[in-house]
Amino acid sequence: LFAMTDCQVRGDMAGVMHYMDEFYFESAAMILTLITVGKMLEARSKGKTTDALKSLMKLAAKTAVLYADGQETCVPVEQVMTGDVFVVRPGENIPVDGVIIEGNTAVNESALTGESIPVDKQEGDQVSAATLNTSGYIKCRATRVGEDTTLSKIIQMVSDAAATKAPIAKIADKVSGVFVPAVIIIAVITIVVWLLCGKDLGFALARGISVLVISCPCALGLATPVAIMVGNGVGAKNGIMFKTAVSLEQTGKMQTVALDKTGTITEGEPKVTDIITGDRIPQNELIAIAYGLERKSEHPLAKAVVNYVEESGDKNSFAEEVTDFKAVAGNGLKGMLDTNVVAGGNLKFISEYCNISDDLRNKADDLSSEGKTPLFFARNNKLLGIIAVADTIKKDSPQAIRELQNMGIRVVMITGDNERSAKAIGKLAGVDEVIAGVLPEGKEKEIARLKEQGSVIMVGDGINDAPALTRADIGIAIGAGTDVAIDAADIVLMKNRLSDVPAAIRLSKRTLTNIHENLFWAFFYNCIGIPLAAGAWIPVFGWTLNPMFGAAAMSLSSFCVVTNALRLNLIKIYDTGKDHIYKKKSSKNKNKTTKGDKTMTKTMNIEGMMCGHCEAAVKKALEAVDGVTEAVVSHENGTAVVTLSKEVDNDVLKKAVEDKDYKVTAVK
Repeated sequence: LFAMTDCQVRGDMAGVMHYMDEFYFESAAMILTLITVGKMLEARSKGKTTDALKSLMKLAAKTAVLYADGQETCVPVEQVMTGDVFVVRPGENIPVDGVIIEGNTAVNESALTGESIPVDKQEGDQVSAATLNTSGYIKCRATRVGEDTTLSKIIQMVSDAAATKAPIAKIADKVSGVFVPAVIIIAVITIVVWLLCGKDLGFALARGISVLVISCPCALGLATPVAIMVGNGVGAKNGIMFKTAVSLEQTGKMQTVALDKTGTITEGEPKVTDIITGDRIPQNELIAIAYGLERKSEHPLAKAVVNYVEESGDKNSFAEEVTDFKAVAGNGLKGMLDTNVVAGGNLKFISEYCNISDDLRNKADDLSSEGKTPLFFARNNKLLGIIAVADTIKKDSPQAIRELQNMGIRVVMITGDNERSAKAIGKLAGVDEVIAGVLPEGKEKEIARLKEQGSVIMVGDGINDAPALTRADIGIAIGAGTDVAIDAADIVLMKNRLSDVPAAIRLSKRTLTNIHENLFWAFFYNCIGIPLAAGAWIPVFGWTLNPMFGAAAMSLSSFCVVTNALRLNLIKIYDTGKDHIYKKKSSKNKNKTTKGDKTMTKTMNIEGMMCGHCEAAVKKALEAVDGVTEAVVSHENGTAVVTLSKEVDNDVLKKAVEDKDYKVTAVK
């Protein structure tokens, strides 16, 4: 400006025109304008990444109708306290978590689980904040309010996950830390080189400024966190809650998925599956005696029979009371029904009361091989028939397991159930390996063993799964699980379906791919843009880059990275069409049951075991003995095969079992 003024004073118009070309008033203004516009577009795009979180927050009810002393009072939801009674009319959102104390309804829980089909609710059932009461008028007692509600915990999980850094983000941060000083050095070198090449100061400064403008590390810094935010949002909308960015990144890299059986592969509620009557015995007679006996028992298998009768609506038809009731531990039940002696239990127990035909014995064996527990019932020394009880497999479990296997993931089932039943369930579900007869602490050990062979996901739903969930590389609590399981898990699946596990893996892989795409674009853009801005192509092609275009390119790069991350909203996480299908290995090890190195084994004949719970008690007692590495227990066979790492006296093994009130008849 000073030089141009001097030329104008001297009347040198050629000098004035020369220096006028060196001004960048419009360039400076344009650079600032383009950068501002780019930041605005970037901010709007980033805002869309939190749409899922915002939509969750909007679901929360603003008011609640409290019921006290026969009066209904509308209050802000913040005033509801634990223990308060509130009412919800059809079409209203439930304000806080609670339990129904009066009324029946159907509740749309899609806000939390993504499942649009309403769930029937009755007295004693739990309801959650933000779900929609679609039909009946209900009274509820508040159990969780404020930040303790299920909705609040979901919002907190999504928010916390967005606030954490994935390992790949830390790498990008380190690169950015080196990138900024490196760009400044490149800009200075660019100016010096052009000055040494004989160019004037204005030209050299323009090249240096172009380098600084085009190489803003915004795209590099946005590449990972924006994709993580969008991925978490997609998961939240589908009832898949990633508690940290690390879990979102690492889930897609796992090599083995270990599944708990009860409540994960199966429904988690034993049910009656078969009723087989004896010769010329009416089914109602069998059910009446079974119901009379089993409703006196607290055993899980007994509850299955009781629930079957009560759900069928025939409860009143079997109202006769069993007297002189007695439970024979580990064997069965007996009592009096009117003047008749009635009994129910396992094969060995009923064999003491009556003869069992070969036909029914064979049918009982067939039921056992299918993973079912046959219960025999008799009256006055005559067998009435068999009622089989089993925990049924969820409809989506076999398909979900196939999807995992198609991804090249090994699927293992870990359960505390007996080996025969576990094998049958494993075969129906299609898992690669069955690990049976494992107690909670044993599950943790099995996960540690599996981790020696590769990275492991553990999927479970109960308190007894918490140690294994913690031990695994990634722990997944399914069906909202228990509070302990949720605390121990890295991912929480709000729906009670196994198909969300491959969906979570699919989402993790797509998110990681998106991050790689963003990082590639950020690096590629700088590798192309910086040499162009510095004028490296001027000697060859005569190409230069005006600082204004550099600003536009910088803003565009950030916008492209954010927009690419938003593409994650379009993915269908339940669609298997884009899965890479791995060729299946030889099936000779399919459904195998894990066995340890047997340096020495002993077989014990045991009386008194009736079910899987009895097996677990015997197994725990034996494996607590020093020198016992494994105990495979079967109540059907009445045996325990004990694996020893050193010599253990037979009396020690016998005492461990008999302390649990079972009888050892032989040790071989």
